[in-house]
Amino acid sequence: MYGRKVKLRFFFILLIISVLVLSVFLVLKSLEENVVYFKSPSEIKVVGELNTKKIRIGGMVKKGSINMSTDEVNFIITDFKNEINVTYSGLVPNLFSEGKGVVAEGFLKDRNFFEASKILAKHDENYMPPEVKAALEEK
Repeated sequence: MYGRKVKLRFFFILLIISVLVLSVFLVLKSLEENVVYFKSPSEIKVVGELNTKKIRIGGMVKKGSINMSTDEVNFIITDFKNEINVTYSGLVPNLFSEGKGVVAEGFLKDRNFFEASKILAKHDENYMPPEVKAALEEK
């Protein structure tokens, strides 16, 4: 019924569509594996995705909570509603200090303990994460 050229054209178009669908799938899968979600301590207390995905926790370093030893740093991140204990092995940024904004990237071990693989301190010393700012405005 159909000519040979029509069948060839149909299979060529089908091949192109298949390659495009596969490419989009692979790109989305790659992005999904590299996405790091941002959470506040209050969101962690509610959701508590234990040790499944790498996440970022942001807030303020609680005053009097920094405990530095030779191989790790322990501190508490707060959004002034909830707190989470953080352990980090490595060098902390120069702007990392008590009462300042910080973002820790790593894995949640339980609802109260976070193991950070990276610590980010903002360059602006007046930085405050939006969740923390909202919590302060509610007080």
